[in-house]
Amino acid sequence: MIRSGASPSDASILYGRLLETLARRYPDVRLEPDTLFVCDGSIYTSAGVTAGMDLALALVEEDLGREVALEVARELVMFLRRPGGQAQFSAQLSVQFAERAPLNDLQAYVLDHPDADLSVETLARRVSMSPRNFARVFTRQVGTTPARFVATARVETARRLLEESAEPLETVCSRSGLGTLESMRRAFLRIVGIPPGQYRARFNSRRTRVSQRKLA
Repeated sequence: MIRSGASPSDASILYGRLLETLARRYPDVRLEPDTLFVCDGSIYTSAGVTAGMDLALALVEEDLGREVALEVARELVMFLRRPGGQAQFSAQLSVQFAERAPLNDLQAYVLDHPDADLSVETLARRVSMSPRNFARVFTRQVGTTPARFVATARVETARRLLEESAEPLETVCSRSGLGTLESMRRAFLRIVGIPPGQYRARFNSRRTRVSQRKLA
């Protein structure tokens, strides 16, 4: 593509086995060794076949919106990734938010405090409702039960920690409010589809950068 002139000198080209060779032969081309895909004007490039699938999802999101992209990701059992970054699938995207206070404020509180006491009784007190009425209203407005929303928020917190840090699984478990290692494992298998250790091995940004340096 570079030889044909289809790629302008300032286009971003992603990593691969020939990264150093490309850098030497085409010094004017900007290389992006730590990203999954990039968009540079009208040129889109990805790091490989699976990254191309992530790029396709990003294009769907760009043209049709985040909700459609999320539905496609769910249908294909894929992770919806942020443009050009590592795997991200935030709780804000994967669940519906209540249209008005106090429930939307309560949802924000849950996302900000996953390690707090988030039992139905405690959450109901925060919005001055009885537990039974709170569970009914929450489920109607949000589309899921309070317990499932809390579980999703906690798993998404654990996901971010696994992606972005090297903290021990015990610390991730504690900070995300998932209780024991076994309960975290069960939650991940139910919501994500793989256990926490495998998720970290696949998506931790530090490990990904190391692997990319080895490929280069």
